[in-house]
Amino acid sequence: QVQLVESGGGLVQPGGSLRLSCQTSGRILAFNAMGWYRQAPGNQRDLVADIDSAGTTNYADSVKGRFTISRDNAKNTVFLQMNSLKPEDTAVYYCYTRILVKYSWGQGTQVTVSS
Repeated sequence: QVQLVESGGGLVQPGGSLRLSCQTSGRILAFNAMGWYRQAPGNQRDLVADIDSAGTTNYADSVKGRFTISRDNAKNTVFLQMNSLKPEDTAVYYCYTRILVKYSWGQGTQVTVSS
């Protein structure tokens, strides 16, 4: 079972920035994909951004141009740089990895955007 440890969440004002990190216990190049989902209270868990083994990135329309996903292969860590944050970005953010159809999840980190 892959272990994922997230960090970097917190409280930020609208327009501010946060950087989430997710360190995995496995080699990230062994994963077909990894990235971030988020879930707000009463909502389903939705994809925010992911990156595949080739480095191809994918973003939800709501975060395009504001969020950037990247990875450090040597540190087995994936990052989510979040800029121009909005109150509607408030959610628990979950890191995930996928090998074929098997998903592993982190424990989640809270992001709250509020003045």
